[in-house]
Amino acid sequence: MESGPTGMPVREAAQLDDAIVVALGSNACGVWRDCREALEAALARFRAEGIDVLARSSWWRSAAWPDPNDPPFLNGVVIVQTAHDPQDLMAALSRIEAAFGRQRGAANAPRTLDLDLIAYGRKTGNLDGLILPHPRAAIRKFVMGPLAEIAPGWQHPDGETALALAGSASVGKDAAPLR
Repeated sequence: MESGPTGMPVREAAQLDDAIVVALGSNACGVWRDCREALEAALARFRAEGIDVLARSSWWRSAAWPDPNDPPFLNGVVIVQTAHDPQDLMAALSRIEAAFGRQRGAANAPRTLDLDLIAYGRKTGNLDGLILPHPRAAIRKFVMGPLAEIAPGWQHPDGETALALAGSASVGKDAAPLR
């Protein structure tokens, strides 16, 4: 099996039907030295919430959207395994965000941590207020680019792969992996 940029194995298409995909982002480091340190600390909390990271992308930088005058974002994607159902997983992700000082305010405002459930296997639709897959993930290069690093064959319900969606994304077109 091929390794991704973080040394973790790239997921094959046959492994992706049950993939649980979580996106991470930060553009306000809070008490951490920088956004990378904040994101690494967030990943370290996953296990305590019953979430195991199976694969992770490199960190990607992009201008803030919709206001590029805000600090730039650092984003990444992980494929996880958990016994949580989608709603319980979202609750766990929200607890991690809260522990990192996430303040819900104006949409798209700077934040210390943003955790989005992108996909939970092949579940689709509105699951008690949780829409899967994430309704805007497919148009965001800062989500699809990192996902394409570790699971290029992941398939959106519309039939497009992560790799194809990364190439056609209309939001965050400047997103690129840190080197």
